[in-house]
Amino acid sequence: MRVVFDTNVLVAAFVTEGLCSVLLARARRGEFDLFVCPKILEEFERILSEKIKVPRALIEEALSMILEASEMIQPTRAIQGVCRDEDDDQILACALSAEADYLVSGDKDLLEIGSFGNLKIVPPRDFEALFED
Repeated sequence: MRVVFDTNVLVAAFVTEGLCSVLLARARRGEFDLFVCPKILEEFERILSEKIKVPRALIEEALSMILEASEMIQPTRAIQGVCRDEDDDQILACALSAEADYLVSGDKDLLEIGSFGNLKIVPPRDFEALFED
């Protein structure tokens, strides 16, 4: 299974010890293939640094952990005007370029789309439900 986590899922994985942390741990164990692109990592770094005021050393550690658990891709598909927010179009482009099965997001605008081609856009709780027996 090929998956992209939206930036908000990655931020939540490091800021709280909740469901998003569990999902990142699943990626680290190889339960699915996680993909990231430079845009997601840049936004992740900016949010931790500017909004949450996380020390640089911890940001570097978090980025390293994400890169260990994922594969970096360069988006090859351009998406424009699908989402209300231009940044969301770039997240969608990353997921489509990765040929992801799932885009996991807490972003209401992305979740409203629901799916795009073969890509399913789901909240973290719905994605975690895929692993329950």
